[in-house]
Amino acid sequence: MDNSTLAAELMDKLHMLRKAQPQKYIDEALHGEFYVLQFLAMRGEEVLPGELCHEMDVSSARIAQTLNSIERKGWITRRIDPQDRRRIIITLTAAGKTEAERLRRAVTGIAAKMLDLLGKRDATEYVRITGKLANAISKCPDII
Repeated sequence: MDNSTLAAELMDKLHMLRKAQPQKYIDEALHGEFYVLQFLAMRGEEVLPGELCHEMDVSSARIAQTLNSIERKGWITRRIDPQDRRRIIITLTAAGKTEAERLRRAVTGIAAKMLDLLGKRDATEYVRITGKLANAISKCPDII
């Protein structure tokens, strides 16, 4: 089965969606500072910078830049691991937890409004199909 025509149509639709302001906000939430805050909040424990590099698939320099920025904002603390002085431990501060929750609610609210545009049945089906695709791709990383 050749899905080339359908794939081309999908790319056009994804381009249109990506240009939409609500989608831009959601895209930004899936990387950078917001992603780091969400990862730390979901983990609920101390994290090493290498774990963030692995999770986000970015360089240690990029993670260091992001951590510097959110540390200046007071959202994380970094400290040397007393067991292994070569390791830096990252912890979310109370202000970081508050910001992570505020951003999570904002992005979830935008996503909910976007799903409202589809109606209950289509929104449910869209989430189901997106989940099915994400699950299939996670089991087939050599798709590219």
